[in-house]
Amino acid sequence: MITYWHYPKCSKSRAGLALIEERGVQVQTRIYLEDAPSVEELKAVQAALAVPVVEMMRTGEKVFKELGLAKDSPEEDLLAAMAAHPILIERPIAIKGGKAVIGRPTEAIEALL
Repeated sequence: MITYWHYPKCSKSRAGLALIEERGVQVQTRIYLEDAPSVEELKAVQAALAVPVVEMMRTGEKVFKELGLAKDSPEEDLLAAMAAHPILIERPIAIKGGKAVIGRPTEAIEALL
């Protein structure tokens, strides 16, 4: 089963979900803007992604600048910001077992299928 952090208004997120469903893989969809992940969940996903925290963020979002964040801000600050403002989480994220991928490009999700 894949856990899929989804934003229905995003075309890439919709395309990733369609890919998973086309492959017949069970998927648990989480609308992360409505069900924001905790700092602990974000840390676990960051470890599964094996990327720096800033790489799982949408640094171009207005709120990133409004919060006074920078790409070199402490990881704890970045994680707390994503938990409080989930629009900052890069999307979509597919998680399976101890691995995760950001679905940009959509084909990146194939690594988990």
